[in-house]
Amino acid sequence: MTENGRHFYQSCLVPELASDGSVEFVLGFSCDISDRITNTEFSRWLEQLQNSNRELEQFAYVASHDLQEPLRKVKSFTELLVEEYQGKLDREADKYMAYIVDGVFRMQTLIKDLLAYSRLGRSELTFEPTDIAEVLEQVLENLSVTIKENHAVITHDPLPTIPANPQHMVELFQNLISNGIKFRSEATPEIHIEAQLQESQWLIGVRDNGIGIPSKYAERIFSIFQRLHARNKYPGTGIGLAICQKIVQCHGGNIWVESESGVGSRFYFTLPIHQSW
Repeated sequence: MTENGRHFYQSCLVPELASDGSVEFVLGFSCDISDRITNTEFSRWLEQLQNSNRELEQFAYVASHDLQEPLRKVKSFTELLVEEYQGKLDREADKYMAYIVDGVFRMQTLIKDLLAYSRLGRSELTFEPTDIAEVLEQVLENLSVTIKENHAVITHDPLPTIPANPQHMVELFQNLISNGIKFRSEATPEIHIEAQLQESQWLIGVRDNGIGIPSKYAERIFSIFQRLHARNKYPGTGIGLAICQKIVQCHGGNIWVESESGVGSRFYFTLPIHQSW
C-alpha cells in the first residue's frame, strides 16, 4: 500500500487453448506492486494525465475556432452560386448545390457545439446562489416556440436554490428538456422536473414520456458525438448529453439515465449543497 492508501496491481491473463484453437479457460495472475509505486510517481502520472486533457481541450477549441472562417467563406460562395445559378443548370447541379449547403450548415452546427463543449473546461467556474425555478423559467422562454409547436407540457416540483453557475444550469436543463421534446413518442410530450434533498447534495430528475433509450446504451449516450438514431429522423450533433455530463461533473456531481425503449427516460443528476465560492 502506498502512503496515501492506494493499491496498484499488475495483472497477466494467459489463455489455455484446445486442440481446435478455441479457448478452454484463462489463467489469471495478479500481483500487488504498491510498494514499487511511490507517491511521487503517482503524482507525476496524474499531472501528465491532467496536462494531456488540457491539451486536448485546447486543441478542440483552437481547431473548431479556426475552422469557422474558411467555412464562412464556403457558405458565402455557395449561397452566391445558388442565388445566381439555381434553376439555370440541370437538376443534378441543383442537387449538388443543395448537398453543399446542407453540409456547410451541419458543419457549422457541429463546430458551434464543439466550441461549447471545449469552453466548459477552459475557464474556472464562478458559483453563486442559483434559483433553479428561475433557471427553468428562462429555459421555458428559450424553448417557447418548440414547446408550442409540440404542445409539450412541462411541470415541476418545488425547486431549490443551490450554489451553481447560472448560465451552465440553463444549458443543462435546456439540453435535457429539449431532448425530451425531440425524442417524443406519438403521445403529447410530458416532462416533469423533480428535486430531492439528500445528505450533502440535491438529487434532481428530469422525466419524460418519450421513446426511451435501450438500457444497453445508458452510458454510451453521454459520450461526445454519439447518436442512436439517423440524422434525418432526429437532427443534432450528438454532443448535448456530453455537455450535460461535463457541466454536472464541473459542479462536483454525477449524471445518469434510467430508461427503456417505449417507456420514456428519467435523467438524474446530483449537485452538492455546498461549493467552493
